[in-house]
Amino acid sequence: MSYQEKKNVVSLFSTILIFSFYCLYVFQTYPEAVQESAETFRFWASVILILIPVSIAAKIIITIVFNIIYRITTNEKEPSFTDELDKLIELKASRNSHYVFILGFVLSMGSLVLNMPPYAMFIILIFSGLVSEVVGVITQLYLYRRGV
Repeated sequence: MSYQEKKNVVSLFSTILIFSFYCLYVFQTYPEAVQESAETFRFWASVILILIPVSIAAKIIITIVFNIIYRITTNEKEPSFTDELDKLIELKASRNSHYVFILGFVLSMGSLVLNMPPYAMFIILIFSGLVSEVVGVITQLYLYRRGV
């Protein structure tokens, strides 16, 4: 496997792991007694706003640890440049990721149109963010294996 493939595999597992632990924490502390819509919106907005920096910080730490382990095990540095193939693969993965997130966003708005509870919209948004990131990483893995 190339460096990019290994990096994407680590990214995929770390994304799923971070998201799983965060969801376990959130759903254990979810206040079932919240009936007011303002409190529901406040709770889920804080869940999303906390998830963003937590996942960014965790991914930075995981990337640093991955680079250290990669350097120790292979005696190679991380590639310091990206060529046109890397950029093209990144663009295609980003495109697919955005399509999935936009679909999730539309579904979350549709949940409100269908008179589902407000927390359903937030849960759909959070999961569409996860699925879009997973689709982006899997697209990159696929394109590195198959070629563009």
